[in-house]
Amino acid sequence: MNRKLTKWFSILIALTMLTVVISACAKNNNATDPSKSPESSSTEKAPASEKATDTEPSKLDTSKKVDLVWYLLGDSHEDSQKVLDEFNKMLEKDLNTTLKLNFTTWTEWETKYNLLLTAGEKIDMIFASSWAKYYSYAKQGAFVDLTDLLPTYAPQTWSTVPQQDWDEVKVADKIYAVPSTFPEFTPNGFVYREDWRKELNLPEIKDLDTIEAYMDGVKKGKPGVMPIGGSAWNEVSTLFSAVSGFEAIGGDSLVVAKSYDTPRDIVAYPFTTEFEQYVKRMKTWASKGYWSSNTLSNKTEAGDLIKAGTGAIYWRNPPGAGGFIVDAKKTNPEIELAYFPFTRFHNYAMPNLSINNGMAIPKSSNNVERSLMVLDKLRNNPEYFKLLTYGIEGTHYSLESDGKTFQTPPKGTSVSKDWKKYDIASWGWRYEPNMLQEIGAWADLKKFNDEFKAENRPSIFSPILLDYEPVKAQQAAVNQVYKQYGQPLMMGLVPDVDKALETYRKKLESAGIEKLVDYIKGQAEIFYAERKI
Repeated sequence: MNRKLTKWFSILIALTMLTVVISACAKNNNATDPSKSPESSSTEKAPASEKATDTEPSKLDTSKKVDLVWYLLGDSHEDSQKVLDEFNKMLEKDLNTTLKLNFTTWTEWETKYNLLLTAGEKIDMIFASSWAKYYSYAKQGAFVDLTDLLPTYAPQTWSTVPQQDWDEVKVADKIYAVPSTFPEFTPNGFVYREDWRKELNLPEIKDLDTIEAYMDGVKKGKPGVMPIGGSAWNEVSTLFSAVSGFEAIGGDSLVVAKSYDTPRDIVAYPFTTEFEQYVKRMKTWASKGYWSSNTLSNKTEAGDLIKAGTGAIYWRNPPGAGGFIVDAKKTNPEIELAYFPFTRFHNYAMPNLSINNGMAIPKSSNNVERSLMVLDKLRNNPEYFKLLTYGIEGTHYSLESDGKTFQTPPKGTSVSKDWKKYDIASWGWRYEPNMLQEIGAWADLKKFNDEFKAENRPSIFSPILLDYEPVKAQQAAVNQVYKQYGQPLMMGLVPDVDKALETYRKKLESAGIEKLVDYIKGQAEIFYAERKI
């Protein structure tokens, strides 16, 4: 997450099950100041100032052997343990520590993530992100306050993370996570088979009509191909947000600002005309067979079916699209893929907060100091960073003589069609100076980033912190209705759209959606007033 989460993956994911306090947070929230230029605040940050550190790392006591358990989102790689074994050889020698990496998998990752932070399982570090409800969990007390520990146990990280990034992760003036140091834009969009578009003489994709024309052409012109194979939920739900122009508040899903330019016009989108029009159109798309009738339970990624030659569209943000396209070219060199960013529906882009990716220490940890020391080593030591991020040199990649670029698969090796490069969700410890550039990387990424920078606007919705405690009963009930009635409706998997929409709205009203909207409106007003928006 944005992946994978998808942040935006988060755009229509189920409502969060946790509680957070906004009224207090709102006064102390140090997230991005929208009055600042996002260009300067997010993409050209000032170098970190010199900060005093309390203790030389070499003088810290590591006489006690410690075995750490960390959690990352997503799936492991088949060689993850092999990589970790090599990593632990260095770690045990330098810090008398070993590391075990666990993964949530992408299946129902939000529920698992919630349980990891609330069930008391001993975890020494975990991925954290604004799109994974970092602010909510921090306010709830799920993470350890790192403010006074960082200068001593992560001195290099403390001195190299820009002050603005530290400010963005603060909750009630305390630091609960170490943000990655890698500015980026991650709007939603589609990867699609450009070679088929050309072959079938279909129009260039630029709006909803041309997307439909593309899928219709593929469906008719490519027998056996389902335009969005496997799970189509991310593709359809993120497309709605882009088409409507609605902006989620604080990462929430059903309650939105109706546009960037009218941030105080906050509504529950299932009651809007835009939603009604969209679900009717999705009914026609589902009826035409653009996705399968079991798509909501299907666990297959749409991208896997593109590689198999039976799919045409795959939801990704630009960095994710780049990785997918580069990998696909290695295993399917005959196909041509292109990318359509949803920012083109409204011609603006918002940069990510620094805590779009980061690492935090759960309250259950008994090894806070040692875990920080390992993170400091991982972020700032190139050998540690390269190993856990890119895998074993010679096995998973080969490094060029410049020491800055790498090649996958390694030079002199050949791979099968199911080959996957070593690529775990390492986003939380990204540190730009240690990152390598992949040879053959997606050349269009720079083009898109330049496009986003030219049209960027301050992020004014993600930093709104929401504490659902006052409306937690309504939130839980609305979430249940959303899953039971909203998702099938949006996917066109209902026999009668009008009746299904009427039922959905009535159920939402009974669940207390109005109280939820009123509450979020109130918290948004507090934030806007403080930021003079």
